[in-house]
Amino acid sequence: MTLRTSLDDFKRHRDADRKFPGELRSTTGLFAGQGDRLVHVDADGSLRDYSYPLSGLSGIDASRFGVGDDWFDADADQRYRGETGVVETVHDNGQWGVVQQDLTLGRAHVTRFELDGDAPSDLDLRAYVRFAPDGREGQTSLLVHDDAVEAYHRREHDYVGVSTDLSGAHGQIPERFDELVADDPVDFPRTTDEERYEDEVLTAGVLVTAPFEDGSVTLVTLLAERGETDREAALSRLDDVAGDGAALTAASERRRDWEVPRTVAHRETVVDDLRVVSMLSAENGARIAGPDFDPFYVTSGGYGYTWFRDDAEISRFLLDGSEALGVDLSHWHQRSAEFYCRTQLDDGSWPHRVWPGDETLAPGWANARIESGTDTDYQADQSGSVAGFLATFLRTGDPDDPERVEAAIERAVESLDDTLEADGLPVACQNAWENMQGRFVHTAATFLHAYAAVARAPVSTDLRDHARAQADTVVEGLDRLWTGEFYALREQGGELDERLDSGSLALAAAMREYAAVAPVADETVDRLVTHVETTLDGLERETAAIRGLVRFEGDDWRQHGQGAEKVWTVSTAWGANAAAELGSLLEGRDDDRVADVFGRSRDLLGEILPGGSLARQGGYLPEQLFDDGTPDSATPLGWPHALRLATVAHLDDVGELRVEAAEATARTE
Repeated sequence: MTLRTSLDDFKRHRDADRKFPGELRSTTGLFAGQGDRLVHVDADGSLRDYSYPLSGLSGIDASRFGVGDDWFDADADQRYRGETGVVETVHDNGQWGVVQQDLTLGRAHVTRFELDGDAPSDLDLRAYVRFAPDGREGQTSLLVHDDAVEAYHRREHDYVGVSTDLSGAHGQIPERFDELVADDPVDFPRTTDEERYEDEVLTAGVLVTAPFEDGSVTLVTLLAERGETDREAALSRLDDVAGDGAALTAASERRRDWEVPRTVAHRETVVDDLRVVSMLSAENGARIAGPDFDPFYVTSGGYGYTWFRDDAEISRFLLDGSEALGVDLSHWHQRSAEFYCRTQLDDGSWPHRVWPGDETLAPGWANARIESGTDTDYQADQSGSVAGFLATFLRTGDPDDPERVEAAIERAVESLDDTLEADGLPVACQNAWENMQGRFVHTAATFLHAYAAVARAPVSTDLRDHARAQADTVVEGLDRLWTGEFYALREQGGELDERLDSGSLALAAAMREYAAVAPVADETVDRLVTHVETTLDGLERETAAIRGLVRFEGDDWRQHGQGAEKVWTVSTAWGANAAAELGSLLEGRDDDRVADVFGRSRDLLGEILPGGSLARQGGYLPEQLFDDGTPDSATPLGWPHALRLATVAHLDDVGELRVEAAEATARTE
């Protein structure tokens, strides 16, 4: 996303009441992604790259497609083709139409257009594509080859080519300074009255035309780096992909690196979740939180980075869920473990966030363990989440180098010990939502889960015993946050912040993990049940359009005039998952509250399943939604997708989805 793109969006949406101007939203459309390229196909078929965090390459900044004299509009019908990663967009022109199919193949993106119906025989494809090589919108240039155009700045060279003849290629003059500061946006492609001879070359935007042959034409874009891929190799790759009319079909039918058994409950949802997580992953397995819709930090701190909290939670949910579902993700788990071992800091903790592509430190505001600052600018839950995954993987998985994983766990435990106070609560630090400081119940939950997981892991006896003792300490420390009805959001300055927080729902899974290594007192279980019920009741928000959980009481972020907290899919998914974890904990104690708790889990899960009020096209879960159902922020967000998969797996494993099916049958009879 360039500054020109952001300013254009600001001009178009400055008065919108459900869109934040200046952002590059992905709340409509679908993604095609593989490896280190992530391409968004919007509802009108236009393409944009969200690839920079994964590859360091910026790619397509804007595009537009059309046939004949008409440009495609946003009324197209769009879907994934079956369980593949092919995005199919159908443009209806009355008596005839155009079927657009998009698939990303490495750093190449294939877009195939096929005429459907009684279409004229002399149609041309028109394609406007503007690249941003090296993230630049100036000091760029074009090279026109036989059937391709190359845009470049310095390191990054981007190509667009076609399968038929390149019948036209015209450079597009970007907005001049007076147009940038004007009130009205500029529509592209365009012609201007004032053109210097170099204008059509010193640009990264081009309008190309190409005829349909036998009713189809394929357009390919390719991202390349100087020094890695020379021009001849890039052009040859472009020709190979564009010239093979069957490449898209063959690639779409290839076997994925995961397969979901046909007998899995809610199989469509599981496929959607794995597809999303896969698309958000770099080749090393590190995952961006979501497509980066706000790289200029207009209203957020950006999303195209790897947070160790989000990534490790996703890893653990996938680890637990894949085993229950019978999906082989062992190579994913191994990649994640290797990534965490490589990026662990000398003190055993992990940094705030890194670039997924090369694992270097990314911009952030919680790096006190790297700086000489205080722990208040550190998010200790991140290290707890990673330690919990590594310990569980060592116990249930088959790591290639178990000694290396155990060494990382031992250093992680030392880091957790260093940030755990004698009273059993973690030190004052930043919270999971990154908007407060204090001693949080969620942070304590991640510490409890990590210590309990280490106590179960095949590590040295001394480390297991120490982790067990530390878990006991955290359980006792939770008493400091008990309000008499629920656990407070945090302690700050010796006072309790008695608000409900969906992050506190992590206690359910943490306590169940702890129950595997130590007896849990009845009073502790009763408190947990009361806390979960109170939190779910207090944070639930229902409107005519949606129902789900808000993040925490008093959350005013990105309200944009709504005047009340927005529903978050991760909070709703967390509620469903926490109720499932609590149900299993109670079931093991023959508690008569188990049926109600499992019922609450199924109820919340229904809101995030396809057809539920919070799920979007393609099964996508946006981070947030306005009360009228308008999705907002990162879409799709990886964390709730992993939570959804784990919850489906958990409920199916304990037979609760069969209960759901029986209840549905009874309602129809």
